[in-house]
Amino acid sequence: MLRWLTSFFVPASSADTAAPPAVAAAQIAVSQSKPLVLASVMQDANGLPVLDWSAVSEWVSQLPDPEEQAKAWGLAERAWFDHLCLALGPDFRVREHGAALLLSNLDAVVAKAMLDYIHKSAQRILQVLEGVAEIPPWGHDLVIVFEDKESYYRYVAHYYPDEGEYAESSGMYIQAGCGHFVTMADSLQSLEPVIVHELTHAYVQHLPLPTWLNEGLAVNTEQRLSPSAGMRPDLPKMHARHQSFWNAERIQSFWNGQSFSQTGPSNELSYDLARLLVAHLAADWTAFRPFALQAHQQDGGAQAAGDCMDIALGALVCALLDREPSPDWEPTPARWTSEA
Repeated sequence: MLRWLTSFFVPASSADTAAPPAVAAAQIAVSQSKPLVLASVMQDANGLPVLDWSAVSEWVSQLPDPEEQAKAWGLAERAWFDHLCLALGPDFRVREHGAALLLSNLDAVVAKAMLDYIHKSAQRILQVLEGVAEIPPWGHDLVIVFEDKESYYRYVAHYYPDEGEYAESSGMYIQAGCGHFVTMADSLQSLEPVIVHELTHAYVQHLPLPTWLNEGLAVNTEQRLSPSAGMRPDLPKMHARHQSFWNAERIQSFWNGQSFSQTGPSNELSYDLARLLVAHLAADWTAFRPFALQAHQQDGGAQAAGDCMDIALGALVCALLDREPSPDWEPTPARWTSEA
């Protein structure tokens, strides 16, 4: 699939029938509703426009008909993309296919191939995560491909605290009131696994999943549907790294999700441990499905694991790392605040 996508690159750009918006909408309205003036809900993300989605949601909720609410939300998403398109420059375009909206400056043929891939990936994710993943009832699959790292991190920084360091990435799913995923065009070879990974997040966002389960589902689905994501490091070496890194204190940051946002080995090993755990648990999909539907971030999924799979998560991690089981390794929410 990756070779199919990149094979569309040609020396000369193909003719592009999509044109950037001459001007973005100043307001949106549905039926006889009071219009939403976009300037009243527009925010600045380091020079790029974003909407105050809580304000948009409040406006949408005042519409009496659910179909009108869905239409209004979709109009708000498209209006935002049009404003962002103008801000990013004249080479950017907004393109649509099915439920997907793509904002990028990719060549027209490559952009179409990407939209087709997004659409097909969505259907495959629903099949792989049968009974767990679902298409959000409102809105589009929103995809922004930034031209380079500078513009990508300029935008992403809006969603992080002003101070501190965060882990590097080639793409991410951002909720922030309106789910969308962002990536960059510096290396198109990385787009395929990023698309699958982030769409998986989008299709399980209706569940209050612990971070480890959310990321584990995304990584395993990514590796299953994207062959380019199947490359693994030396497994014995990785196993040894896990054994030397994790202890009773650090595993609590894994259960509460903090380790995934830390830099250095904590980030890498958290994603890999999540992959291992979910691969093991999901081998019995009949038992795993109710677990995934019940698991909650408040306790790291511990209650659901016991109820649905008769498994103690801490003991399972110990077994995977060839350690003696210890109750100190179980998700313990009472320790999360004191150890934060």
